[in-house]
Amino acid sequence: MAWDLPLIWAAVIGLAVAMYVILDGFDLGVGILFPFARSDRERDQMLTSIAPFWDGNETWLVLGGGGLLAAFPKAYAVIMPALYLPVIVMLLGLVFRGVTFEFRGIARRKGRWNVIFAAGSAVAAFAQGVILGGLIQGIRVENGQFAGGPFDWATPFAVLCGLGVVAGHALLGATWLVMKAEGELAEHARQQAKVLLVAVLGFMALVSLWTPLAVPRIFERWFSLPNFLFLWPVPIVTVLTAFAAWRWLDRGPGARPFVAAIMLFLLGYLGLVISTFPYLVPPTLTFWDAAAAPSSQFFLLVGTLILLPIILGYTGLVYWIFRGRVGAGESYH
Repeated sequence: MAWDLPLIWAAVIGLAVAMYVILDGFDLGVGILFPFARSDRERDQMLTSIAPFWDGNETWLVLGGGGLLAAFPKAYAVIMPALYLPVIVMLLGLVFRGVTFEFRGIARRKGRWNVIFAAGSAVAAFAQGVILGGLIQGIRVENGQFAGGPFDWATPFAVLCGLGVVAGHALLGATWLVMKAEGELAEHARQQAKVLLVAVLGFMALVSLWTPLAVPRIFERWFSLPNFLFLWPVPIVTVLTAFAAWRWLDRGPGARPFVAAIMLFLLGYLGLVISTFPYLVPPTLTFWDAAAAPSSQFFLLVGTLILLPIILGYTGLVYWIFRGRVGAGESYH
């Protein structure tokens, strides 16, 4: 049982990260698309589409970060100093965009709040991608402690990942608006989603080529036999999903493009898991190396398994209650 606990906790944290990326991803994406709206009337409609959900979506970020600290303290102690600057930038971006929800609706001049909301969303998404890139490329660890510098994460690969995550969140936001908005906004979002779909596929291809060429252990994972025989369906399914998303976007508004965008994210996430497993801090600390004492993990797991269904139930209830489409001119204030 003690051997299995790190894997169980890795699955819990992996679920939290996936839920956060998907759910907070679309509302960050709506913010990224804010400058491309054609009027404040459209921006009001965009904000109204995400207003009931955005704060609940960030619950998954708290669960993922808190779970990492509690279940894998050694990994937390390495990751935070290694990626401290992009983590702080991400949190500041989330704070500024959260403030916008409270003040933009009552402000006489909305222009500055539009800028803050868009900038906070884009900065938070870019920082998330940089954090991801910093983890994939590896963190220098000696004697169980971070042994690198404060800017080791600042590489071209991390920047590429940052831009890719911005494009991916924007795609989620555009397909969300295709599903949730009515009128001209939905049509505008549909056209944006097509452009973003091509961009996301381009970034996924670049990252998929860069990582095995730059990191020998990832090349070995994907291209050695018999691994290659089992893993080739992942890129094939990704291409087919993108093709389906394009076809569904051609058919007009609906939920299918949003579902396809989620599937693209999950397939990319699966590819990263395949590339890095079993390392929590590549290429040094595995889940078992970084795990807390079994008694601590078990105690925390009991509480988490009680709270997780409550979080899932609340999330599902909110999305069900506010499942309708948002009409032109509707405002959350």
